[in-house]
Amino acid sequence: MPNLKVKPSGTSGRVIHVTPESAGWTYVGFDLHRLKPGETASGETGDREICLVWVSGKGKATAGTKDFGTLGERMSPFEGAPHAIYIPMESTWSVTAETDLELAVCSAPGGGTYQAKAIPPGTHPSLTRGKGTNVRYVNNIMPEDDGSAHSLLVVEVITPGGHTSSYPPHKHDQDNLPHESFLEETYYHRLNPPQGFGFQRVYTDDRSLDEVMVLEDGDVTLVPKGYHPCAATHGYDLYYLNVMAGPKRIWKFYNAPEHEWLLKA
Repeated sequence: MPNLKVKPSGTSGRVIHVTPESAGWTYVGFDLHRLKPGETASGETGDREICLVWVSGKGKATAGTKDFGTLGERMSPFEGAPHAIYIPMESTWSVTAETDLELAVCSAPGGGTYQAKAIPPGTHPSLTRGKGTNVRYVNNIMPEDDGSAHSLLVVEVITPGGHTSSYPPHKHDQDNLPHESFLEETYYHRLNPPQGFGFQRVYTDDRSLDEVMVLEDGDVTLVPKGYHPCAATHGYDLYYLNVMAGPKRIWKFYNAPEHEWLLKA
């Protein structure tokens, strides 16, 4: 199995490149571009659909024949909800930075007759989940109930320092609806302040997979199967951008039974 943590390859240009082939799985891809003003990232979707997420900064965007103009408001992923664009298969796209820009390219197999569209902040309500030190803040970008894509699911979460997230531990590695759906998943992590660190464990019931990773600013983690809780250390807020995809565009997870009592505590 490939290493479950991918570190940035540099400080500019495409610094993260995760493909189904490099991850050893079938569905999810994830790229991260860091652009200076005037620099451009572009591509073709081919047989995949993508969601561009303005993690921070501003940039002008086109997709196919559509000109979306300048998008982006926040200068940090810790400052509210993002701008995003959905782009279907068999299309082209281009984004030119107007400020320092961090642009995520989330991808999965395409299909259907979906159209390119902007997803501005506020398209979906921001949510607060959990209780006590399990509270975290969620920005849905492409949730399962929006009916706007073939297979992509995209969401952001901010976990305050000292809190846990993706917790109690849950998994979605069985195509067993209505009880559980099979979804591969990537996490793109940022920390505030950036010198901080957090932790993520990825493990299965039989412990044939059981890895604990230190999360530093800019790391990507892969979740091919199993439970995958995160923890933010005191004093450092943890942001992550999740990309999920599988054979069905449904997020149905299964909680680790020994920890499910926490939901009722």
